[in-house]
Amino acid sequence: MATEDKNRATAAAILPLVGGAANVASIAHCMTRLRLGLHDRTLVDDEALKALPAVMGVVEDDTYQIVLGPGTVARVTPEFEQLVEEGREAAPPQAAVSSDDLAAQGAAIKAQQKAKNATPFKLFLRKIANIFVPLIPALIGCGIIAGLNGLLVNLEWLPSVTPALAAMASGFMALIAVFVGYNTAKEFGGTPILGGAVAAIIVFPGVANIDAFGQTLSPGQGGVLGALGAAVLAVYVEKWCRRWVPEALDVLVTPTLTVLISGLVTIFGLMYVAGEISSAIGTFADWLLSNGGAGAGFVLGGLFLPLVMLGLHQALIPIHTTLIEQQGYTVLLPILAMAGAGQVGAAMAVYFRLPRNESIRRTIKSALPAGLLGVGEPLIYGVSLPLGRPFITACVGGAFGGGFVGLFNQLGDTVGSTAIGPSGWALFPLLDGNHGLGSTIAIYAGGLLVGYVAGFLATYFFGFSKDLLTEFNVSQEPAPSTVAATGGTTPAPDAGRPNGPGGTDPGTDPAKAPAGV
Repeated sequence: MATEDKNRATAAAILPLVGGAANVASIAHCMTRLRLGLHDRTLVDDEALKALPAVMGVVEDDTYQIVLGPGTVARVTPEFEQLVEEGREAAPPQAAVSSDDLAAQGAAIKAQQKAKNATPFKLFLRKIANIFVPLIPALIGCGIIAGLNGLLVNLEWLPSVTPALAAMASGFMALIAVFVGYNTAKEFGGTPILGGAVAAIIVFPGVANIDAFGQTLSPGQGGVLGALGAAVLAVYVEKWCRRWVPEALDVLVTPTLTVLISGLVTIFGLMYVAGEISSAIGTFADWLLSNGGAGAGFVLGGLFLPLVMLGLHQALIPIHTTLIEQQGYTVLLPILAMAGAGQVGAAMAVYFRLPRNESIRRTIKSALPAGLLGVGEPLIYGVSLPLGRPFITACVGGAFGGGFVGLFNQLGDTVGSTAIGPSGWALFPLLDGNHGLGSTIAIYAGGLLVGYVAGFLATYFFGFSKDLLTEFNVSQEPAPSTVAATGGTTPAPDAGRPNGPGGTDPGTDPAKAPAGV
């Protein structure tokens, strides 16, 4: 009960700071963020939001995003939705008079922000992310159960339980194509259940009786890529039918033609093509890490944070999912997770290099536990990115950590993750490899340590220019005149809490940074 009260209190604290229930147009959440569509952006009190204990930071993209962290956001969102509903019901009728003006003003502000990231490629990647991100909780849960089951099998414990655990771990992955098809149709503007129905063909055991391109098809051939393509095709067929089929016949003809046409193309085309692409992805990933693991790991670990800043990391989600579907784990995620280790090391160096800036040091202390668990937004948007150089040196730390893990992959010790989403210490329960769990955990832990140390050293020695140190390494104690006037040592108004990513620099606002993690 105490936890429920805490979540509701957090939601109640956030609501007035975003302009109240009348200002909220839409509510959604991802792994770490409460995503709000707002009518009027100017009604939001950014600084007050950042000062809330539960809020790790704010990010502005096509929606206003409040970083609450994994687990917390899933519990706060329903409470927030309920409060918004209650607020709308309790609002006096006259409150709706200015709604058109508010909506117009909010739409103009939103359009300006959205235009910055509205390139066709980024919009496409955002759609791809919206398809796969809702699947992550199931991937994590099933992945952890799979790891637990593997441990019990290796130890020969509870033999009567392990078959049940195997079923729990494998059931979702056996049908993941259906979920991908459903989400794809929903995202591209079609009927979700029709997308799922067409994608279900891919995993239906009966396809083993069908020949295409001179080969006998196998259930699951093409995987998530085939399901994605089949559902997109179904959406276009459905939209074509809606335009040309008479309304009186629409309920019978449109779904029939959608499943029939899309299904035939899927069986006699997409399954084979997507299967070849999926196989090529797995083969290339194995070849890359087997032949150039250290170099590939160095590059991937070093570039991942910039990819996140640009939103391009979303293109990797289908690749991760394909590798998990094929091999049981993705070998790329543990390497990319080293970027977070570099970020943590860089933040620790900033903490020691700015001993007089209580604001930034307080931000680091509050955000560091989340960073160790793989939630990087508070450190990225609150510390390294606004400071500039520490963001680059954090990438250096990630590169060395990625190179370490990649080197062991090159030497034959494969390190993979059975799910996507977590990183940092939170990835330990999801680790898997080809040489036993102990070896896999040791390599991943070694990579994290290398990332921490490299990020710390690079930032400590090269992360600050003299001008940067002069600007930011300043005391937050109140001026003598303030102390004399109050007769005590009461701190200045902004000295008691973090005042943004730049500490004493009011001109740097993480809300203006691009979204991505």
